[in-house]
Amino acid sequence: MRLLFDRIFQGADEMLALAEQALAAAVAEIGESAPVNMPNTAYFLANHSAYLKKNIRTIGDLNAAFPEVKRWHQREQRLENVFNTGFATFMAAEVIEACKYAVSADPYNGEYHGHLSDAEVRELGVPLVTGDIPGFVVIIGPAPSDEEAAELIKGYQSRAIFVFLIGGVIDQAKRMGVATGFPVRVVAVGPDIWQTAHIISFVNRAAMIFGAVTPGDREGFDHYTFHRIRAFVNAFDPVADIVAACGAGAIAMGFPVVTNDEKDMWPVPKSLIIQPASEDFIETSLEARDIRIKITKIDIPVAYSTAFEGEIVRRHDMQLDIDGSRVDCCELVTTKQPHEIEDHEITLIGPDFEEFEQGSRVCLCYVAEVAGKTMQADFEPVFERRIHDFVNRAEGVMHTGQRDNLRIRVSKDAFAAGFRARHIGEILYAAIKSDYESVVDKCAIKIYTRPEDCREIRALAQAVYEKRDERLAALTDESVDVFYDCILCQSFSPAHVCVVTPERLGLCGAVSWLDAKAANELDPNGACHKVTKERVVDEHLGIWEDVNETVKEASHGNLEQVTLYSIMVDPMTSCGCFECICGIEPLSNGVVIVHREHTGMTPLGMTFSEMASMTGGGVQTPGFMGHGKQFISSRKFMRGEGGPARIVWMPKALKEMVSAKLNAAAKELYGLEDFSALIADESVTEDVETLMEYLAEKEHPVLGMEPLM
Repeated sequence: MRLLFDRIFQGADEMLALAEQALAAAVAEIGESAPVNMPNTAYFLANHSAYLKKNIRTIGDLNAAFPEVKRWHQREQRLENVFNTGFATFMAAEVIEACKYAVSADPYNGEYHGHLSDAEVRELGVPLVTGDIPGFVVIIGPAPSDEEAAELIKGYQSRAIFVFLIGGVIDQAKRMGVATGFPVRVVAVGPDIWQTAHIISFVNRAAMIFGAVTPGDREGFDHYTFHRIRAFVNAFDPVADIVAACGAGAIAMGFPVVTNDEKDMWPVPKSLIIQPASEDFIETSLEARDIRIKITKIDIPVAYSTAFEGEIVRRHDMQLDIDGSRVDCCELVTTKQPHEIEDHEITLIGPDFEEFEQGSRVCLCYVAEVAGKTMQADFEPVFERRIHDFVNRAEGVMHTGQRDNLRIRVSKDAFAAGFRARHIGEILYAAIKSDYESVVDKCAIKIYTRPEDCREIRALAQAVYEKRDERLAALTDESVDVFYDCILCQSFSPAHVCVVTPERLGLCGAVSWLDAKAANELDPNGACHKVTKERVVDEHLGIWEDVNETVKEASHGNLEQVTLYSIMVDPMTSCGCFECICGIEPLSNGVVIVHREHTGMTPLGMTFSEMASMTGGGVQTPGFMGHGKQFISSRKFMRGEGGPARIVWMPKALKEMVSAKLNAAAKELYGLEDFSALIADESVTEDVETLMEYLAEKEHPVLGMEPLM
C-alpha cells in the first residue's frame, strides 16, 4: 500500500508537468506578450492573486510566476507541506486553464461552463446568506452507473445544494437528461480534473468580494473558506493521484472529501471520509460539513427546491402558458378573520389544467387568504413578493413577474407527472405557513381559471394594489420614526450593514423598508432591527448620531459613521451582492451606473466587475457605491451631490427598467422632461470623449453643477 502523502505528491507532479507543457505550448503559439484574461472578472487569475499576490496579465507573467508555484510543492512528509502541495496543484491547474483562454476566448465552445464570472459569484450572495443555497458539492466522476449519477445530482438539487460537475459524471448527466447550467445550479465545469481551478477561483473571489480578504493573505483565505463557504467534494472510485492532490488542497480550505475508493486511502475524521456505499454520499457529506437541511414537505408530484428557481421553460417544452400581459391574471394575499377561513382549504373555481389544450394561453388568478392574531395588512405585499420564489421552486414550473403582470409556464414533463392547478395552492399554503408561521395561523387558497371570474378578481386586486401604492408613495424617510438595519449578509461579509429606509432599499434589491419592518416584527432577534433617527447631525446628507451608533455596534466597530444620501462622504458599505454599482466619472462631474447583468465596458474604462472590485466586503469607498436598481429613481439618491441629475451613463437595459420612475423624480426635483433621454448608454458610446460630446449636445444639467472633487 502506498502512503497517501506519496499519492498526493505524485499527483502534484503530474499537474505541474501538464502546466509546464501548456505554458511551453502557449509561449510557442502566441508568445510571452500575449494577454491572459479569464472572461468577465476583475481578479485576474484569482488563485495566483490569492496565494502569490500576483496579478497575471500576460503569458510572460504566468511563465515568470511558475517557479514560485513549484516552490509550494515540497515533498517532505509533513502535513503543512501536503496542504501547500494541494494549493500548488490548484495553481498549476489554473496555469493550464489560463493558457487555454489565452489562445481562445471560448475554449470549450459552450459544451462546458469553464470559468465562472464575477457576476455569477455575486449572484449567489443573497441565496447563500438566506440559506436558499445551504452549500456546494463538487462531484468528480464518473459514478458506477448513469442512474446513480443522476440520483446523486437530483438528491443534492432537492436539498438546494449547488452542484459542480467534473469529469465523466457530466456525460452521465447528459445521458440521463439532467438539466445543467448556472440557472438550475448544476454546473458542468469541465471534463478534466484541472478544471477544478475554476471552482477554487470562484471560492477565492467570494472571499475577496464578500469578505474583503486581500491578495496574499493566505491565513485570511483559509479562515474565510473554512468558516464561510460550506463546500465539500464527492470523488468516485477510482481516485487518481492527480485527483488526490486536488483533494489535499480542498481539505486545506476546509472542504471535506467523501469517496468510495478504499485503495491507498487513509480516512481522516471530518476531512477524508471513506464511504463504501456511494448511495449514502449525500447524508455523509452533509454531516461532515455540518449542513442541516430544512425541507418543507409539499404534496405535489414534482420535485421542489430552490435549485429550480432559475429553470426556464421554453415554448416547445410548454404545456400551458399563463400570461398576465395577454389575459386576466393576478396574485393576491389578503387578511381575514380566523373564523372566516378553513385552514389548508384549497378551492379551484373553474376548469383544471387537463381541460385545456396543450400550448394554450390560460388565465389564472389565485388569492391567498391568511389569518393570525399578529397578522398585519403591511405584511400582505411582503408575502406577495415571495410568491415568485415559492412557485418557481417547483421543477418544470416557471414564474416571472408579480401582481397582475405575472407569467407562469407549466412544462410538458411537469404536466405529465400530474402537476395541476391545485398544486399551486399546495405550494402557496405550505410556503406561507412555513416561512411566516409566527403570524399566520390559518391559510386558505382560492384559484380561479374561468375568464369571467379572473376578470372580476383582477379588478378587485388592482384596487388593492392602488391603495397600497398610495400608502407607499406617502412613505418617505421624513414620515417614519425609525429606519431598519439589515445584517443578513454578515454571514459572508462580516463588517457590512445596510440601513434600509422608505426611500432607500437594501443594496441587494430584495429588502424594502416594509420588508425589513415585517422581518423585525416576525423575528425581533433576526437580521433586521429598528434604528432610531432622533439625533440629527445633517438631514440633507443623511447623518444621525443614533444611526451611527447602531451601525458601529452592528459592524462590530468596523464603521464609525455612514451618510445615507452621499456617495462622497462616508457612503454606506457594500457586501458584494449589490444589483448595481455607481462610480464617479471625473471629466463630466457625473456618475456612471452599471448593473450586474451588463458585461460590456463603461466610459470609466472599467466593466461592472472592475468597478465592483473597488468596493464590497463592508468597506467604505468614497466615489463608488453599491445599490439596488430602484434606488436610482429615489429622491434621496446622491442628494448630497445634487441627486439623480448627476447620472450621465447607464446600460440601455437598465435605463429602460428605471426610466419611468427616474423621469418622474427628475421632473419633480428639477422640472426636467424625459430626463432619461439625456443619459447616454452603450448604443451612444463607451468612451468618455464621445460621452462629453453627447452631454453637451443634450444640454445635460450635470454640466452646470458644482465639481464633485
